[in-house]
Amino acid sequence: MAARRRPRSAVPRRVATLSVHTSPLDQPGAGDAGGMNVYIVEVSRRLAARGIAVDVFTRATSSELPPVVEMSPGVTVRHVSAGPFEGLGKEELPAQLCAVTAAVLREEAQHEPGHYDVVHSHYWLSGQVGWLARDRWSVPLIHTAHTLAKVKNAALATGDRPEPRARVIGEEQVVAEADRLVANTADEARQLVDHYGADPRRTLVVPPGVDLDRFTPGDRAAARRRLGVAEDAVVLLFVGRIQPLKAPDLLLEAAARMLADDPGLRDRLRVHVVGAPSGTGLEAPRQLEQLAAQLGIPDLVRFLPPVHAELLAEHYRAADVAVVPSHNESFGLVALEAQACGTPVVAAAVGGLRTAVRDGVSGVLVEGRDPADYATAIRSVLARRELLSAGARRHAGSFSWERTVDSLVSAYTAAAEEMAAAAGSGVAGTLMRPPRVLGAVRPLGAQVAR
Repeated sequence: MAARRRPRSAVPRRVATLSVHTSPLDQPGAGDAGGMNVYIVEVSRRLAARGIAVDVFTRATSSELPPVVEMSPGVTVRHVSAGPFEGLGKEELPAQLCAVTAAVLREEAQHEPGHYDVVHSHYWLSGQVGWLARDRWSVPLIHTAHTLAKVKNAALATGDRPEPRARVIGEEQVVAEADRLVANTADEARQLVDHYGADPRRTLVVPPGVDLDRFTPGDRAAARRRLGVAEDAVVLLFVGRIQPLKAPDLLLEAAARMLADDPGLRDRLRVHVVGAPSGTGLEAPRQLEQLAAQLGIPDLVRFLPPVHAELLAEHYRAADVAVVPSHNESFGLVALEAQACGTPVVAAAVGGLRTAVRDGVSGVLVEGRDPADYATAIRSVLARRELLSAGARRHAGSFSWERTVDSLVSAYTAAAEEMAAAAGSGVAGTLMRPPRVLGAVRPLGAQVAR
């Protein structure tokens, strides 16, 4: 272990946040940017507001990016050069982890030992880097997976590629090494325990939040005027990356089914898709437009690029229903954002969406992948939209990023205290692990209302 020149406080002063494959500065809804990017931005800003500085390390994807960017007061994004700037897919990044790790360790080496008090890694690639930084710096590693290969592979969309074995092994290694594993929901925590052998005592449930100041109810008519939407339109909204996992095709098929059942709806029905091709969706970037033509609804579907949060909130307000038909979601921040704006949600009854949407109160959860079932669910939401809108606002209000950060700071502190106790007893911190006792996984922090 490296010698320390100053005593550590259990409450961290500075966090090294690792986001190797995607930058918090990227626009969510395209490329590899999505809910994880939102999570890192919101958590980092709130940690900094509490006096906890955050350095976010991410791989540089352009030679024009400055090495260091102040994202907000107290939050610094550090662009790491690792491999070619452009044209490097996420599946090719494992070969660049040595370069990323070297850059992270070199940054810390420029300061007095003990510069960082905790490492928080996001996604398995970052966990590999964090594992080495943890051992070098003798600080706790907190890891948030965001998605899990074994879970994703069990719910693949037709024609989608499974996650490679190398990722599965990498995730297993990070799960074994991390001092704390942060799951978005109790369901995800059980998946970590059951599929990856995670220690329940190190596996914590910390639900994500939603920015309740930005995503708020508003004047739906005014939002529609701003977006050029007819006041009497029936608007179905999809927000997210356009790829098989997110299943926007299911929404188009459900819309076509609604028209088949009620042809008179054609003059009013509109489907808005806000996002860009991503992942395997890049292999056929016009496939969704072609599907709309095949279904006979190209004039009803409006494809829009990803937008900043303020304009995105207007899209939520303008919609009658937000639809989240993903094959799997570790949480589903889009569903929470829509509900915070007073828009009820129809979502797949999978993964974290079971927590993000309160079935029958803030929206409807749909079992299975039948477009007819989605059409029925959408019609049921439209029939009682006002009641579900009120329920959506209440449900979203039980989530906040402040509560998320409360729980994360508690996790950082507990892990640091555990490591300090291990060092004091003469047991190497990297070897200190609670005994594995399988049992119920308890949430850290306040329970989420159900």
